[in-house]
Amino acid sequence: MAFVKAICDVMRRSNCASALQYVPELTWILFLRILDAQEQKAREEAEALGNDYAPALTAPYRWQDWAAPFADKDDTEEQAIGWKRKELYAAGDGKLFEFINNELLPHLHSLDVDPNTQLPNSNASRKQRVIGRIMTAVEKVRVDSETNLRDILDKVHEIHIDHIDDTHFFTLSQVYEDLLLKMGEKNSDGGQFFTPREVIRGMVHILNPQAGETVYDPCCGTGGFLAVAFEHINRNLGNAPAATTLDVLKHDTFFGREKENLVFPIALANLILHGIDQPNLWHGNTLTNRPTYAGLFEQAPATFDVILTNPPFGGKEGTDAQKNYSFETSSTQVLFLQHILADLKMPMDGKAGGRCGIVLDEGLLFRTNESAFVETKRKLVDECDLWCIVSLPGGVFSTAGAGVKTNLLFFTKGKKTERIWYYDLSQIKVGKKTPTTLAYFGFDKQGDILDNADLPRPLTAGWLAGTGG
Repeated sequence: MAFVKAICDVMRRSNCASALQYVPELTWILFLRILDAQEQKAREEAEALGNDYAPALTAPYRWQDWAAPFADKDDTEEQAIGWKRKELYAAGDGKLFEFINNELLPHLHSLDVDPNTQLPNSNASRKQRVIGRIMTAVEKVRVDSETNLRDILDKVHEIHIDHIDDTHFFTLSQVYEDLLLKMGEKNSDGGQFFTPREVIRGMVHILNPQAGETVYDPCCGTGGFLAVAFEHINRNLGNAPAATTLDVLKHDTFFGREKENLVFPIALANLILHGIDQPNLWHGNTLTNRPTYAGLFEQAPATFDVILTNPPFGGKEGTDAQKNYSFETSSTQVLFLQHILADLKMPMDGKAGGRCGIVLDEGLLFRTNESAFVETKRKLVDECDLWCIVSLPGGVFSTAGAGVKTNLLFFTKGKKTERIWYYDLSQIKVGKKTPTTLAYFGFDKQGDILDNADLPRPLTAGWLAGTGG
């Protein structure tokens, strides 16, 4: 959307030059705007049914109080939109910053942790705790002038409440993910490799998670796999899913862990923007199992139906992480693979075991000079049916600054591997102008299986010529 680009332009001239600086700043501003719109919509729906509604935020901490441009209301029972902002403007330059830094942010932080006891706020609802945790990394406003900040607030406010429907949320979340991608475009700017969305969608369609199943990502980054899995399940539910089904989907389906302090609150905001009301995310090092913050992960089961993940390439772990696993190694990916094997559900009551789709680099797949690599792979094929390996083209991760050769592995727990289908896409030329598309995985944009005639020509050229299969 053009307004997001305009906001980023203001951010760049306001002491937030790189995406690493302006995406976190825009995250909390955009999040509070959407939260306000969601709360107002929920309140109107509750009132229409004659029900009480308890908002997560009250005056003067709502967006409509301090951030929205001033607008008189005909209804004298309610305060005018933007009344607090008008009051702060009249009080003089610097007062808006003072309010945000000294009143708003401390209040939002207190929803998560009680400032007096430094313990979790026992009076806060689960939604309030999520809000507080998203805001915990925001210590003060980064934008350098109130004039620029008001300009940003005005542009963000253009996301009108009456335009916020499912389609608008979906579009907004797509725009938001484009912003997140900017964080990962350079190795030095974002710190992680962001998985291309078409690869994520292909993996989700292949595993086909269903309503009622649990979905887990042990190194979830900004939440891409979980968000796309939600879209997939929600789309397959059709137009009128039961309220109880939706409640389970939004509250008790998606679980993730993330280590990075900068990325964790962005993941929470991203999932809420996608419609997952209560993300079950754990903050800390998955491999050492030491939490920084575990308050939102209390409902997590011990094992999961579906695991979708892309562990960090080339990471190294110390002995405190290694000692948690049977086959000790400093390789982050090998340890994550062992973690996943333990966290997949066992087959039970006639049901198949949990299934996994994972991105792994080529080195892990073929390396034989370290016993932990060999033993972990042996455990994988002995305990799971490794039914498919997709060899990805070399340039798939080039947009994220990684030229690593990667493979996708798909496996189901509980049955030994007997036959592996090896799907070789390595000959496909992929770059920024010719990215990987869902069609290379055999799906159309809705996730339906394509007919052979509709597959990309580079895939079918060999078959048609009778030289390949």
